[in-house]
Amino acid sequence: MTRLAALGLAAAIALGAGGAAAEEAKPAQCAAPPALTAIEPTLGHAASRIEHGTPLTIVAVGSSSTQGVGASAPALSYPSRLEAELRNRVPGVDVRVVNRGKGGEDAAEELDRLKRDVIAEAPDLVLWQVGTNGVLRRDDVEIDEVLLRRGVALLQQSGTDIVLMDMQYAPKVVERPAYAAMEQLIAEIAHHTHVGLFRRFALMQYWQAKHRPDAPPMIGADGLHMTDAGYGCLAAGLAEALASNWSHSDLVQRAAGVSAEVAGLGRTSRSTAPGIDTH
Repeated sequence: MTRLAALGLAAAIALGAGGAAAEEAKPAQCAAPPALTAIEPTLGHAASRIEHGTPLTIVAVGSSSTQGVGASAPALSYPSRLEAELRNRVPGVDVRVVNRGKGGEDAAEELDRLKRDVIAEAPDLVLWQVGTNGVLRRDDVEIDEVLLRRGVALLQQSGTDIVLMDMQYAPKVVERPAYAAMEQLIAEIAHHTHVGLFRRFALMQYWQAKHRPDAPPMIGADGLHMTDAGYGCLAAGLAEALASNWSHSDLVQRAAGVSAEVAGLGRTSRSTAPGIDTH
């Protein structure tokens, strides 16, 4: 038990130091409480790739904010910046983030191309950014529930990890009647289907509440699309959330292994104790 406690303490120290370093490196305007960025449940498939140092393929699918509309260059889209952020956080692992965003698309169009544009890449993790165009186009999210459930089921059949990302917090989004229902719907689907959820809407709302007058805006002049600053913070926050999820998975697996070893030692001690017939 002393060995188990030592391992737990060492892991906690390592996580604490890593989290502090990431927080220092992140711009102040990107900071947020861990509760807003945490992704659950454990993304076990991707975590296993990280643990074994094998290449990791991530596909980002969605509409304009995945494609990178509003960024000053394609390299400043969130998928491109996410790749760089993750390479820094998981050194020694070949991380590839494939951008499959198409501006103007809704859940229906994205569902239609999941096999061709996403599953065909044999991803270890799919980031599905969805909901914004649905909110902009209609006030009833009933059809979105059907489409999202079909899409998640299709992705799950392929064996990939999945994270759903909800809408951006932007003036043109929050003026629409269905934004709160869509945010809740995406969260409920993630919960019921046991896939990850990245709460972009709540995170960006927090950033807006803490926004300093001298800091660059997260949303552009059109009131909808994200800026370079917004994409940068999104990539940093998402990378931190994913790395934390994968680290937690590794610790859980190691703790389970140590617990099994301790239990095995206990059984061995009892079975060979003096005065006990093992036959």
